[in-house]
Amino acid sequence: MSGAAAGVDLLELFLRFLALSMLSVGGAVSVAPEMHRYLVEQRHWLTDGQFTGSIALAQAAPGPNVLFVPILGYQVAGLAGAVVAMVGILLPSTVLSLWAGRWGGKHRDTPAVRAFTAGLAPISVGLIAATAWVLMLPFFGNPEHRFGALALMAATVVVLLRSKISPIWLIAVGALAGGLGFA
Repeated sequence: MSGAAAGVDLLELFLRFLALSMLSVGGAVSVAPEMHRYLVEQRHWLTDGQFTGSIALAQAAPGPNVLFVPILGYQVAGLAGAVVAMVGILLPSTVLSLWAGRWGGKHRDTPAVRAFTAGLAPISVGLIAATAWVLMLPFFGNPEHRFGALALMAATVVVLLRSKISPIWLIAVGALAGGLGFA
């Protein structure tokens, strides 16, 4: 937990994650750039390394990609921060998803619902691309690891596009490369 925990306003943290929940089309990781801006750049509650490490840890663990949110909250304000961040990110999107799922199921054949569904795909891709950019920046800034990180990222994209290998194996290769100091 960072030294900022004593000065953390839990209500402010909750309200921020509550708002981000409504923007998280494509999952919580799609709003990671805004979380980074808020927690690292604006509030200085976390460092770049803590933020990136939290996402990496959660992505390596089995389970949903939202697991990085309570890790961020915990690093900011301990157990209370983890609970506040997780409830904040899950509550509105869960309620909205339940309501929209029921409504959309009844109206799925209308042109408006079909257009809305088709329009969400490029938004999700764009938000995930922004997240990838934020997570890559620390590697680009480090000359020792720049080439290795770029090579590893390019190889991962090529393998994912040209094969049916499970992404977990690529994560394992990335962890091994990082552990050995190549990326």
